[in-house]
Amino acid sequence: MSRYLKGLALAALIAIPAQAGQLGLGREATPAEISAWDIDVRPDGVGLPEGRGTVAEGEEIFVERCAVCHGDFGEGVGRWPVLAGGQDTLKDDRPVKTIGSYWPYLSTVWDYVDRAMPFGDAQSLSDDEVYAITAYLLYLNDVVDDEEFELSRDNFTEIRLPNEENFFADPRPDIAVLADGAPCMENCKDKVEITAHATVLNVTPDEEAAGGDNQSDAGEPLAASEVAAAEPEPVDPELIAAGETIFKKCKACHQVGDGAKHRVGPQLNNLLDRAAASADGFKYSETLKASGADGLIWTAETLSAFLEAPKMYIPKTKMSFKGLESADDRAAIIAYLGQFNE
Repeated sequence: MSRYLKGLALAALIAIPAQAGQLGLGREATPAEISAWDIDVRPDGVGLPEGRGTVAEGEEIFVERCAVCHGDFGEGVGRWPVLAGGQDTLKDDRPVKTIGSYWPYLSTVWDYVDRAMPFGDAQSLSDDEVYAITAYLLYLNDVVDDEEFELSRDNFTEIRLPNEENFFADPRPDIAVLADGAPCMENCKDKVEITAHATVLNVTPDEEAAGGDNQSDAGEPLAASEVAAAEPEPVDPELIAAGETIFKKCKACHQVGDGAKHRVGPQLNNLLDRAAASADGFKYSETLKASGADGLIWTAETLSAFLEAPKMYIPKTKMSFKGLESADDRAAIIAYLGQFNE
């Protein structure tokens, strides 16, 4: 269990300390309980756990857990963040802000990977894995040049990112105040006007997918050769609507409907009853391609098994999503995807 999740478990035992005296509820947190929540890492190394990891080890982990979004070499996939390169672009109209060109401190890299990565399965990395991935990111940005370089708590503070010296403390106060010194809490400005627009729009990896009119097969799973002759049975509209809502978890990587294209994951039109790893133009993992070659067909049954635990059903799949535990949720999303089968 990660340090963060341990903190959540401990916090469940405690009421808000500030209200304990007022309402007679709960108790003040102990130093040990506060420590479990305190997982931030500072530029001076305070907060770093024991651990170590080499560039070579980090490359293997990065390819398996991170490359699906960030590319094998940190170049980014689709609209997902670029992690390497971009040096000398900060004065450009569209700067490339990466670990090597922009980020201030190595602690920021370690802390973010530890807290939030990989996408869809945050805080599943061990401390050694975070050290290894961070070492690999340093290598990709030419901060270190030896594949045998090992990053650990002992040498962590010796590493300096190229843009560190260009960051400085903001001298402004924390909040805006009026002339009399009182904080403005409401009715602070009579009119708000938009004076500028971003030069690059729609950069977030999340798009609305268009709908379709086709229905999925709600009966027993059919072999691919039987699909053409079979008449689809009607599907409960409420189940489809529920699946559309659940599919929002998938939109960051997949598109479906009119104009759907490959993104981090393949487009999902005509998914039901087609062979695994068969969408033209998408680079699948070797394990998924092997499964398709062995005869895996995406039926309602096989899709449900895959969506429950993708990395258990097909080891080393690029799909980073942890899975859907609820059988009802899996049935709903499969019914929704079935609408896009021609």
